[in-house]
Amino acid sequence: MDPLNTTQPGMPESETAAEARRLLDEWAAQPVRQHPTSYRDDTAPPAFGTTPPVPQPDHRIVPAWAAGIAVASIGAGAGITGIGCGAWLVLQGLASVTLAGALMVTLPFAGLAMAATALGGAISKARAAVTKHVYEGPVTHHTEIHNNSTTRGAFFARTRNEIH
Repeated sequence: MDPLNTTQPGMPESETAAEARRLLDEWAAQPVRQHPTSYRDDTAPPAFGTTPPVPQPDHRIVPAWAAGIAVASIGAGAGITGIGCGAWLVLQGLASVTLAGALMVTLPFAGLAMAATALGGAISKARAAVTKHVYEGPVTHHTEIHNNSTTRGAFFARTRNEIH
């Protein structure tokens, strides 16, 4: 339904326009409501009053778990700082490494690895000579299979095989 082109009987256009104008004027005549968003009291506070000041003790109680977490975090921070300083010292030492120095440090490890390899090879050859098995005579293999097969059902058949 198109509200601009209506064929239903109603008020004439002049009356409709007059009613619309009256409703708009009535709405516009209402005062605008202002809602304050903040308030500032500019009156000066009195220098002294009739009531004496009330002591407000500050006894903050920290739970044991919170104190434990605080101590642990301080300890972890100190430990990480120590590890970082140690890593810095090690890396500073590695930065001044030369090829000759690296070879001299790894030479004992290479010697131990070579000796362990030679010893392992000798043990392997000594054990291989002793463990040789020689079988003499005929070898027979006897296998006997008994198969019992039963089938049940027609459409969804189930076959059961029992092998002994």
